[in-house]
Parts: sequence; structure tokens; C-alpha cells
Amino acid sequence: MNQQLKVHGSLFLVALIYGANYSIAKEVMPAYVQPYGLILLRVSGAVLFFWAVSLLRTKEQIQGWADWRRVILCGFFGIALNQLTFFGGLNLTSPINASLIMTITPIVVLIMSAVLLREKVQKQRIGGILLACVGAFLLIYGKTDAKSQGNTLGDILILINATSYGIYLVLVKPLMQRYKAITVVSRVFLVGFLGVLPFGLPQLGTPDYAAFPVHVWAAIAFMIIGVTIMAYLLNAWALTYASPSLLGVYIYLQPVLAILIAVGLGKDVFTWQKAVFALMIFGGVYLVSRPARKRAVPA
Repeated sequence: MNQQLKVHGSLFLVALIYGANYSIAKEVMPAYVQPYGLILLRVSGAVLFFWAVSLLRTKEQIQGWADWRRVILCGFFGIALNQLTFFGGLNLTSPINASLIMTITPIVVLIMSAVLLREKVQKQRIGGILLACVGAFLLIYGKTDAKSQGNTLGDILILINATSYGIYLVLVKPLMQRYKAITVVSRVFLVGFLGVLPFGLPQLGTPDYAAFPVHVWAAIAFMIIGVTIMAYLLNAWALTYASPSLLGVYIYLQPVLAILIAVGLGKDVFTWQKAVFALMIFGGVYLVSRPARKRAVPA
């Protein structure tokens, strides 16, 4: 099979997995498992898998307190806070609202890069930040349609989730440059596991697991194996061959697939107001993601 076809296939499958996750997670929570219990199931499976791979493939260790401190921060922002706010928010709001708000992550990365890494922000990107923020604000608070299935608190939690993930992406970059990806991810997930354990453990013991129908077990397996493990591995492989612009296209595809799946399964309704707010968010993210034009140098 052609290499480029494999790359496109992998990125599309990742987008499909993430897009489906919004609706599939709603099948499980809160009717069968509460959100924090579901997080603990997912993170536990990921910790076991990534540590097993790490022990088999490398003996590399994180060196020094400075790097361990960064690992702890990555575990907090990238796993603990990220997962608690995502599943807590998705439990309250609609799949469509959640998927649209998550697209502001590149904007958070730009802002955090400017704050933490002192990177310059061009005027074009400032305009994109403002446009996307207005779109997100209207999506959260502009419930003008009676059919809207969003929830303000849930939307705010998803916004915190997107922000925490953006912070994580900035924090983890130096670690990824110094160590192998599996070394970093296994340690980050372990810290995240310790962070979600106090919240998830009380909810993990309450469900009647013997009464779960097959489709619920399948949904849980999808979230552990598909969303956490398979999507990561596919993304990591594809990113070794894909350009940043190609990755951006598939990031935009995620909410589109999420909307189609949510509407198809009857989990949400896509209104014209959401379409307008989505265009504002997409437009803002596009302006932020587009490379700045280089000024012409006089001869």
C-alpha cells in the first residue's frame, strides 16, 4: 500500500475514533458508570499498556528533578485535569458542543507558547484568537434555540479541558525532545492515574458490572483500547510522515465526524446557531494556525 495512503488512512481513523468517542461515552455515562469511574477505567488500562511497552522496549529513565517536575505538571494538565473536566463536562453537555469547543486547543497552545516560551504573536493570530473566543462564548452562553442540548457548566468544563490540554502540549514539548515518546507518556500517565484515583475510586465500586449489556462493555473497551491506546499509536506513527498542515485538516475533521455521528445516533441536534458559532471558531483557529506571511526583503 502507498505510504501516503497509509498516513491518510491512519489520520482519518484517529479523527473517526475521537469523533465517535463523544457519542459512545454518552452511552456509558451516567446510566452505567459515573464519569470519574469511567476515567479511572480508561487511565488504568493506558498505564498498564504504556508501562508494559516501556519496560519491554527501553530502559531509559527521566533524569533530574527539573524534568520530573515537568512530568508531574504534564500528568496533572494532560491527564488528571484534562480527563476529569472532559468526562465531567461531556456528562452534562452535548457531543456537538463538546467537539466544537475542543477545537480551540491550538489557540490555547499559541497563548501558552507566548506566555511560557516567549514566542511572538502576530496581529493576524490575535484576530483569530478573538474571533474563536467570541464563537466559543456564544456557543456556551447563546442558547437561543429551544432544541439546544448544551449545558453551560458542561461547556465550561470542556473549555477548561481544552485549555489544560493546550498547556500540556506546550509543557511536554521539551520532554519529547529529550526522551523517547513511550518513556514520557508512561510516566505522564502514571502521574495522571494517581491524580484521578481519589475521584474515580468511589464511583468505580458502585455499578453492577454483571448487569451491563454487551454494547456497554463494547463502548468501555472502545474508550480504553481505541481512544486511549490505538489512537495514540496511530497518531504517533502518522506524525512521523505527515506535515503540520495535513494534521490541521484532520483536526478540523474531528468535530464534523462527531456531529454526523451524534445526529445519526440521535444523541444531539445540529442547529443553525451552532453552525454559525462553529464557523466563527473554525475561522479563528484557521487564522491562528495559518503561517504568518514573510515580509519582502528589498533587493
